[in-house]
Formats: sequence, structure tokens, C-alpha cells
Amino acid sequence: MLTPERRRALATLASGVTLTLGGAAALAVWRAGMWGSLLGTAMAVAWLLALGCWMALRRAPAPAPSQPARDAWPITALLDQVPVPLLRIEGVQVRAINRAARALFVADDRIPAPPSTLTDPATRHLRHAGRRWRIDAVALGDAHRLAALIDVDAEEHAAQERAQDEMIDILGHELLNGLSPIVSLADSAVTAAQQGDAMLGDILATLARRVEGLEGFARAYRQLARLPDPVAAPVTLTILADDLARLFRGRFGTGVTLAIEASGTATIDRDQMAQALWALLQNGAEAALAAAAPARVALALHSDGTFTAEVRDSGPGIAAADRARIFRAFHTDKPGGSGIGLTLARRIARAHGGELMLLDSGETAFRLTVPA
Repeated sequence: MLTPERRRALATLASGVTLTLGGAAALAVWRAGMWGSLLGTAMAVAWLLALGCWMALRRAPAPAPSQPARDAWPITALLDQVPVPLLRIEGVQVRAINRAARALFVADDRIPAPPSTLTDPATRHLRHAGRRWRIDAVALGDAHRLAALIDVDAEEHAAQERAQDEMIDILGHELLNGLSPIVSLADSAVTAAQQGDAMLGDILATLARRVEGLEGFARAYRQLARLPDPVAAPVTLTILADDLARLFRGRFGTGVTLAIEASGTATIDRDQMAQALWALLQNGAEAALAAAAPARVALALHSDGTFTAEVRDSGPGIAAADRARIFRAFHTDKPGGSGIGLTLARRIARAHGGELMLLDSGETAFRLTVPA
């Protein structure tokens, strides 16, 4: 098959030959006085020359689409290995960038009739193929965005599995720690009964206390696991603060000074929030009593649309190594502590759509916030 370059070369050669032969023929006809034939010969030569010039100047056809440039292959191969669907959004057009996106939308490149939520820059969530997706997009221009679709269901399942694994590990550890001395004490009680040992009563009393401790742990876990949904209602914060102050005086007397600031009204579940704040106050009072300085605890309740509660104490503070573990269920460094107070307080805050955090300050301070 002739290439375009060869066709143009042949056309140029044919034009030269035609011009030479046509000139010779025109000269012979002119000498013979055949004016009609001369005109016909001239027209034929002109047509052949025009045809040859057209073929020589004709633009070569556009090359067929080729494979991506060799330099782009590594990037394309790398993006295809990313398990997150990646999309390029150009106005109302959406294109799949990698294999995960092509598989999700069953498209090679351009996605026909994409969901309207993809082309709306204000939308952050998408439901497609029976799953929930979060749209994490980066603007590349006025109308261009690069978007990654994050599988929300998969994230939640992974988080639940991690939480379940951690809870099972904690339960196994605590139950084994509680059962081991019970088994040992039971063996000692059997031996003492057989020998008529006078220590049998003391052994049984210790055994009963250990059983009560294990029962208390089980009750604490049940309370943590079965927290009901909050029932929010307007609460006057000064009244809530007065109730907490009476509880505090009844528990710690004059051994710990309590300073209170309260103002405003918040829409919260009063019973649950009182339970969360009491856990923070009790935690702060016990920490303050462990320090050499005079024991002091401060409670501040305010609401300007967002409910904010802060609890500060004069205790020795929380070690850097323990700051990441204080909200972990059943983690405690206090003898006889259940380790669920701070965990339960955070769960109550999050059930209200808020958060409980340890502030990064010189003294120990917790802040609980609930948005309007």
C-alpha cells in the first residue's frame, strides 16, 4: 500500500512528464495549424497539472489514536491500582480516571448520565450502587474538579470491627484478671473446709468481695453498652449546676472546693448530661485530692447556642503517655476505679452530636460541647 509521501512523489513526477509531453504535442499542433486541437491539448495539460498539484498538496490524513505516551504509562498503571474510585469532573461531564471508577460506573472513560450529586460542587455525599460514598474533591479550575469517592459503609464497618476487637480484648483481660483470684480463693476455701481451718471465714469474705467487684465490672459494662438515645429538652443551666453542687458537697464535703459559673439555657438530655458532668467532677475531685496543693475544682456551664461545659481541677495533671488512653473503656489508674467515667461522658456528648476533649493546658481541663 502506497504511503501519502510516495503518492505525492508519484503525482509530482506524473505532472512533470505530463507537462513535457503536453508541451511537445502543443508545439506540433501549432506548427500544423490545427488550432482546435491546440486548444484541447492545452486544456488537457492544464487539467492534468491541476490534478497533480492537488494530489501533491493534499494534507495527509490524521493519524489514528495511538496508545498513551510511554511516560504516562507508570502514572496510569499506578492510578489503576488505587482502590478508591477517582473521577475528573468537568462541568456536567464526569470521566473515570482509574479502574475502580470504571468498575463502579460500568464505563470506559466518560460516564453517561452521571448522578447529579457528582456535578454539584456543594454536595459532599453520594448514594450509588446500593452504598454510601463521601465525595472528597479538589478544585482544578473554575469548573474542573478531581474527586475521590470514599466508601462510608466500609469505613464504618472497619471502625466497628476495630472497636469490637478492642472491646473483646478488654473484656477478656478484665474477666481473666477477676476470675483468676476467685478460682484460687475457691480452692483455698475447699482446702480450709476439709482441714477445719479457722481462716475459712476470711477466705470466704475475700471471695465474696472479689465476686462483688466482678459483678460491678459487669454492671458498668452493661451501663456503657446500653446507653439510650438522649431525649433533649430545654434546661436552665443554673438549676443543673445547683443540683451538681449539692451532689458534690454530699460526696466530698469541705475537702474539695467547688467553684461554679453557670448561665443560659441549653437543649440537652438533663439526666444524661448530669451523669456526664458528675463523672467529670468526681474525676477532677479525686485528682485534686491526690495533689499536695489545696484541692479545687471549677465547673463552668454556658450556652450561646452551643452548650459548653468545662471542668478544671488542681490535680497533678495527666501524664503524656496516658493522655491518649484516658477515654478508653475500663482504663484507670485509681484503686477500685471502674474506668468507665470518662468513656461514658464522651459517649453521652457524642450521642448529643457533640464532643468531649482534654484541653492542652497547664492544668487538667475537660471541655464538653454540644452544638445548637
